[in-house]
Amino acid sequence: MQDQPFSIPPRRAGALSRRTVGLGLLATALSACAGGVLPGAGSSPRAPEMQFRPAPNPGWDRWVASFRSRAAAQGISTATLDRAFQGAGFLPDVVDRDRNQTEFTRSLEDYLAIAASDERVANGRAELQRHRATLAAIEARYGVEAHVVTAIWGMESSYGTRRGTVPVISALSTLAYDGRRGAFFEQQLVAALRILQSGDIAPERMTGSWAGAMGHTQFIPTSYLQYAVDFTGDGRRDIWSDDPTDALASAAAYLSRSGWRRGEPWGVEVRLPQGFNAGLAGRRSTRSVADWTAQGVRDMDGRPAGDYGPASVIIPQGLAGPAFMTFRNFTVITRYNNAENYVIGVGHLSDRLRGGPPIRGSFPPDAAGMTRADRQELQRRLTAAGFDTQGTDGVIGPNTRSAIRAYQARSGLPQTGEPSRELLARLR
Repeated sequence: MQDQPFSIPPRRAGALSRRTVGLGLLATALSACAGGVLPGAGSSPRAPEMQFRPAPNPGWDRWVASFRSRAAAQGISTATLDRAFQGAGFLPDVVDRDRNQTEFTRSLEDYLAIAASDERVANGRAELQRHRATLAAIEARYGVEAHVVTAIWGMESSYGTRRGTVPVISALSTLAYDGRRGAFFEQQLVAALRILQSGDIAPERMTGSWAGAMGHTQFIPTSYLQYAVDFTGDGRRDIWSDDPTDALASAAAYLSRSGWRRGEPWGVEVRLPQGFNAGLAGRRSTRSVADWTAQGVRDMDGRPAGDYGPASVIIPQGLAGPAFMTFRNFTVITRYNNAENYVIGVGHLSDRLRGGPPIRGSFPPDAAGMTRADRQELQRRLTAAGFDTQGTDGVIGPNTRSAIRAYQARSGLPQTGEPSRELLARLR
């Protein structure tokens, strides 16, 4: 894919102490997962060419000199500091990324079109088969199903293909010195040094995203210290290796310690009765399944949903869109990333990986009155007319908007870059 992935950010809740803040959505200042959701061909912006090369910065040098004493006071040895900062430097491109994160929101329809695309599902099923013995052993130890662990892996680094190549010590020290959340990143930097001091990884191999999320499952350093495990038994918790075993086990350990219940779903898609009171929906509103059943809520086959304890009904795109009944395991996934779309993405992808169907409910038209099928047709027709949208996922992003503007310019139209039914009719 030509475009950079967008991250999937958790909301600004307690995740700061555990996860990168940021599919991420969807991209906020800490939305730094190296992989996150695969880009939609027409949706994601083309990232600037950033090499993440150190640049001279006397201010950073002075900051590092003062930081060394603070790190030493927290038990970081001189030898660790010397080795960690040998070759490290100030990364101006990291500061640019941190300062230029664009806040935007994708609908659940767009999000799932990317998160649970046919390609993502096919690749995930292949990885499930490839690592079936390892995943079975992880499931046996931690009680987190193989398809759930694989879905986390797929969402965080596209099954290990996007683990990040930025030197973590340079990135974190740059952000601690010049970032918007200096105290947070200094905390992460100290944690990264503890990892180096433990011998789990060498500084030159400690790479990740531009904000320090690392490995197949994109742990920030404090999360690593708390949850990473040595499942292979080689004496190191190696989430960076081409072998994903330790990373997958670490994600399972994270979910297990957060309260995962084996054999229970994250949620199920449901049908709401006519006249359903939308005020009853939301993650904070929990009722028994029997109560929801009495309200007329049914699964997509018209039966009462399975009873897995207190449940909520959520309607991410309102009453006109799909609805889900969620259970305890939904809340557990929020401990990994608190964004509702992310949790639904992981849950739905995990269901697809074990053979479940796509979302069966309908999504409402977008603000322009276009369905996803309309948007896909628009992309196909623009590309056929010589204005390449770089894919036809139905997600309207910078590539598609650029193609629209180019078409409008050639046609003597106002260059809005906005899709519309009128534009589609003209292309027809």
